[in-house]
Amino acid sequence: MGAIDLSPLLEKSFRFRAAQSELQTKSLLRERLAVKGRQGRCVHIGSETLLNFCSNDYLGLAADPRLVRALKTGVDIYGVGAGASALVCGRSRAHDELERAVAEFTGRDRALLFCSGYMANLALGVSGLVGTRDLVIEDRLNHASLIDAARISGARLRRYPHCDHATAAKLIRTDTKRKLVLTDGVFSMDGDIAPVAELAQACDESGALLAVDDAHGLGVLGNTGGGVLEVAGMDQYRVPLLVGTFGKAVGTAGAFIAGPDDIIEFLCQRARTYMYSTAPPPALAHATRHALEIIAAEPERRTALANLINYFHDGAAELGLPVPESDTPIQPLILGRPSQAVNVSARLRAAGILVTPIRPPTVPAATSRLRITITAAHTREDLDHLLQQLARLLKPGQRI
Repeated sequence: MGAIDLSPLLEKSFRFRAAQSELQTKSLLRERLAVKGRQGRCVHIGSETLLNFCSNDYLGLAADPRLVRALKTGVDIYGVGAGASALVCGRSRAHDELERAVAEFTGRDRALLFCSGYMANLALGVSGLVGTRDLVIEDRLNHASLIDAARISGARLRRYPHCDHATAAKLIRTDTKRKLVLTDGVFSMDGDIAPVAELAQACDESGALLAVDDAHGLGVLGNTGGGVLEVAGMDQYRVPLLVGTFGKAVGTAGAFIAGPDDIIEFLCQRARTYMYSTAPPPALAHATRHALEIIAAEPERRTALANLINYFHDGAAELGLPVPESDTPIQPLILGRPSQAVNVSARLRAAGILVTPIRPPTVPAATSRLRITITAAHTREDLDHLLQQLARLLKPGQRI
């Protein structure tokens, strides 16, 4: 008997093809690229070699030969997979050493490892920190994983206007027994920085618990790379929970939550995304520990990155390009309609530059953009080429 074709029934119920066609019509259909070889200043896609201005490899460590060697050594010692969740037999010595290194690097008592930043943030919602009678308070432009954490928790979710700490403080002062405040440190699509000191003050006064996801600040900001909390002088008593990822400035993969011993032990025992996920590959943990050592030992990477960011801003201002002020590697060029972002991205690619278009639902309607990211691996000549092409494409009267 032949297989039964269910596609007409499924299409009628779920509209797979219709949904895809609708995305295409609205310039919202996303393309998955296949990069050949390593991440870096340039990437190879098909027959093209493209100058890469959309990577989160901020310090240029993703293909660093020392990390490649560390990963290979880790595979020789630990093999490939962890084999089980951390609470069964999947937690290795490499995981323990990395957790200790993260705690030292961030100035916190303990750290807990996760397979991704999304899983780390969801842990805040599935661990019982808050429940149906409680309140979660978030910035309106928080990362999707923080929004999902609040929804999964069952608590009421209140969102304040972007970086509006005065409105946030009013929400934090509401009469609710348990309140959890979640914010990005560096906002991933705008590159600006949360008012963490003001949020911490409001939480101190109201007995709320504050968690900061500093995925895009860790390794980049601060004298030692400690991120936005180091810049703001916030320790674990002011900001109890710090979420960080390794897939950006650190150059590897995975994530962590760091904080006081009691809270981290609570998450270890209650966070379902930790309890019921296979532990990250131990060889990767081995390599990540070496990456943290490089970040601590080579502050010149942050200095070079900061200088390139300033150079880009000076050049953009001279050319009249609409790039908002940001001291982080994330430089958004807001174009408006999705079709505009797609068109400019395609023209840049034709000029040998890769910047993928960012469109709703990742960003609000009418704010489609090019999310330009600068890394320590870039040169001033690279930035000059990018600026020249942007000026050519966005000159007054140019149709996009």
